[in-house]
Order: sequence, then structure tokens, then C-alpha cells
Amino acid sequence: MYVRSAVKGRSAAWYRGVLETNQGRIWAGRVEKDVSFVAAEPAVFDEVDAAYRSKYRRYAGRILNSCLTPEARATTLKLLPR
Repeated sequence: MYVRSAVKGRSAAWYRGVLETNQGRIWAGRVEKDVSFVAAEPAVFDEVDAAYRSKYRRYAGRILNSCLTPEARATTLKLLPR
């Protein structure tokens, strides 16, 4: 699983916190997990872009495009279970 800090980029509070600890907790539906965050390899950026396009295509324009900027791509993190 991958995440990006699309709207506020590197200045987002959650992103800065993750960079300090490299750890966090995520919730999705009824699943709650402790995770580690690691910087994603640029080789996966195009695949992550495609996933954002697929998931958020109904929000085309400014919302989707904010996830695909070079700045947002540079914040791509991979989540690993702890």
C-alpha cells in the first residue's frame, strides 16, 4: 500500500510526523494496523499514479491532479505492516 501527501505536500503535519518516527497506525473499514513508512522507489510512481487515476477519476481536475504533481509524487510512501 502506498500513500502521498498531495494537498500540503512535505509541509503537512501528518507527513512531517511520519518522517520523524517512520511509524503510524492506519484504519480502513474495520481493519486497524500498526505500520512502518518507508520512502517509495521512484520506479513505482507511475503505478501509484495509475491507481490514483483509477480510484479518483470521478474527481478529475484539481483534486485528482493534486495527487499527480511532481511534489506529491516525491512524498510517496510505502506502508509495511509492523
